[in-house]
Amino acid sequence: MSVIYILLAISIIVAVAFFIAFIVAVKSGQYDDSYTPSVRMLFEDELIKEESNKSILTKKD
Repeated sequence: MSVIYILLAISIIVAVAFFIAFIVAVKSGQYDDSYTPSVRMLFEDELIKEESNKSILTKKD
């Protein structure tokens, strides 16, 4: 029975360690997207055209 307590304690320590590592990675910008902003300008025209087409269609009604 004592082995279960030891394994439970170790698993909680490992889980807390991974959670702290995740928080540190997020705060340091590890998951920031640096690729999409440089490519977004290539696709903005399509979005503007779609929005202008929708606004033209709604103005006719």
